[in-house]
Amino acid sequence: MKAALVCGAGGFIGSHLVKRLKREGFWVRGVDLKFPEFAETEADDFVIADLREPTNCRAIVDRRFDEVYQLAADMGGAGYVFTGIHDADIMHNSAMINLNILEACKNRNTKRVFYSSSACIYPQRNQLDPNAPVTREDSAYPADPDSDYGFEKLFSERLYLAYQRNYGMQVRVARYHNIFGPEGSWNDGREKAPAAMCRKVAETAAGGSIEMWGDGEQTRSFMYVDECLEATTRLTRSNFTGPVNIGSEEMVTINQLARMAMEIAGKDLTIEHIPGPLGVRGRNSHNDLYEKELGWRPSQKLIDGMRKTYPWIATQVEKARGRNFA
Repeated sequence: MKAALVCGAGGFIGSHLVKRLKREGFWVRGVDLKFPEFAETEADDFVIADLREPTNCRAIVDRRFDEVYQLAADMGGAGYVFTGIHDADIMHNSAMINLNILEACKNRNTKRVFYSSSACIYPQRNQLDPNAPVTREDSAYPADPDSDYGFEKLFSERLYLAYQRNYGMQVRVARYHNIFGPEGSWNDGREKAPAAMCRKVAETAAGGSIEMWGDGEQTRSFMYVDECLEATTRLTRSNFTGPVNIGSEEMVTINQLARMAMEIAGKDLTIEHIPGPLGVRGRNSHNDLYEKELGWRPSQKLIDGMRKTYPWIATQVEKARGRNFA
C-alpha cells in the first residue's frame, strides 16, 4: 500500500485531499495544528503538531512516503493577507514550515513533494487592468508581488527547486488561484470571496443589502476544490516540476460573484460598497502550460461550484443562529 503525508490536513484543501487519497487506496497521515473543523478526518493517522518546530517535522516524517503534499501555511483571504498587520507571522510561520518539511523529507529519502504556492506571487504591475491581467508562469519575474504573503510563496518556490537541484528530490510546484467549496473557512476572517459572498447573502433577508469592499469591479477566477485536487494529483505524479498555475480561467467581477450567490439563494439584494483591503485589481489563471505538459485543463463552471457551496454555507449560518438563540 502506498503512503502519503498531507501537511495542512486540518485545513480546507488538505482535508478534501485526504479523502481523495483514501479513495485511491493510500495509507494517509495528516498533520496540522487542528483537526478539520467541519467533518471527521479520514486520515489513517492524524497528528496534531506545530510544523514550525524541526523536531516535530522529523517525528512526522518517520518513514519514506511515496507522496508528500505540503499545503500547511499561515494564510487567509484579503481581510487577513492585505491589512499588513499579519505580515511578520505569515512570512515567518510559512517559511519555517517549508524549511523544516523539506529537510525532514530529504533526510528520510522521501523525494516526491508537492508544494502549494499561490497566484499571489505574480507582479502587481501585471494585474492593474481588471480585464486583462497577466499571470503566465514566465511573468513572475522581476518579482513584485502585492503582499508579503506573495513574497514568502515566491521564496519557498525557489527553496523547493533548490532542494530538487541539489539533493535529487522530485518536487512539484503549483500556483493555486482561489480554491473554494464546502467545509472551508466562511466566517473567521480568513475566508475567500466565494465563501464571504455566500455567507453575506445567506445572512441577509430578501430586500436587504450586503457590504462589499471596493467597487466590486475587481476581477478574479475561482476553482472548485474537486478540480483543484484533480490537477494537484496529476501534477504530483507527472514528470513536470512546474511552477504551474492551478486555477480556473472563468474570470468574473466580485459584483458578478455576489449576484451569482443571490441568484442561487433566490434573493434580490443591493450591494453597499465600502472601503477595505482589495489586493490586485485583476487576476485570472492562465492554463496553457498545464495543458501542454499534462494534457488537462479544468472545465467546471463557477456557477456549478457555487451551487454546491452556497447550501453548505447557508446551513452553517442557520446553525450559528441557532447557537446564538440557544
